[in-house]
Amino acid sequence: MKAAGSAVMASVRDKNPTGVAKVAKSAQGAESVRVVVRCRPLFGKELDEGRERIVDMDLVAKQITIRHPKGGDAPKAFTFDSVYDQSVEQKAIYEDTAGPIVESVMEGYNGTIFAYGQTGTGKTHTMEGKDKPDELRGIIPRTFQHVFDNISIENDKEFLVRASFLEIYNEDIRDLLSKNPNNKLELKETPDSGVYVKDLTSFVVKGVQEMNNVLAVGKKNRTTGATLMNQDSSRSHSIFSITVETIDKIGAAEAAAGEEGHIRVGKLNLVDLAGSERQSKTGATGDRLKEATKINLSLSALGNVISSLVDGKSTHIPYRDSK
Repeated sequence: MKAAGSAVMASVRDKNPTGVAKVAKSAQGAESVRVVVRCRPLFGKELDEGRERIVDMDLVAKQITIRHPKGGDAPKAFTFDSVYDQSVEQKAIYEDTAGPIVESVMEGYNGTIFAYGQTGTGKTHTMEGKDKPDELRGIIPRTFQHVFDNISIENDKEFLVRASFLEIYNEDIRDLLSKNPNNKLELKETPDSGVYVKDLTSFVVKGVQEMNNVLAVGKKNRTTGATLMNQDSSRSHSIFSITVETIDKIGAAEAAAGEEGHIRVGKLNLVDLAGSERQSKTGATGDRLKEATKINLSLSALGNVISSLVDGKSTHIPYRDSK
């Protein structure tokens, strides 16, 4: 879209720890994948060049309509689970899209929220936002507050919260919390725990500030670079994971009788995908061009996985085509 950028967010709830790409099933067995679209306003270079908005959004009908900038062709309409125009604030998007997923994680489900779109469409703004003012905070910092707000009002449960942060750069997995963040890690899979990253650093966190500190350390190590379309373009996919272990407190009588509290484990993956790119638009050369090639290949693989999942007739899901 030349006139205005849009980012697609997908949220997934999954009762079984079998990887972030799986179509989730709720406790009732229904699919629980939501796809929403957010359209940002024009700014900076776009306004200077006199660009026009060609995307119309109907928040009630949950539909976007794209008009050809030169006219002629009929407008094309697309319907999603929710749509947000440039007037919708960060808080509203969080409460509608991410909040219910966080609640599910606290109940022992696995969830994933990821932002997908062309470079410069505002994915990182939606996922991370800015620390100040508060209304600009994105999904990730609001999630931190949500998790520990829930913990603070629970008197009958005990919690253990762990956090990890990785990036996938040029198809290599890097631990953003490691002392050596450039080291490459291996992706493993076991029947019991599913897909995991070997030797990935994980920190126990006891509050919002500690979680923010973990995020800040990882962000310093994340790979970014300038292109013609985005001065601070993410050159990698990042995954910030929060694992919440919950155990029900039991009384002295139950403990004496040998009873144990019920344990639940939920994991939330917060994913900021690098943006898809066209070399003719970004002016990428050298390392930037190599990065763009890897980014586009991995996003294409993600699209193939999603298509296979929603098809219903596919017998093979190509998870392994990309990390």
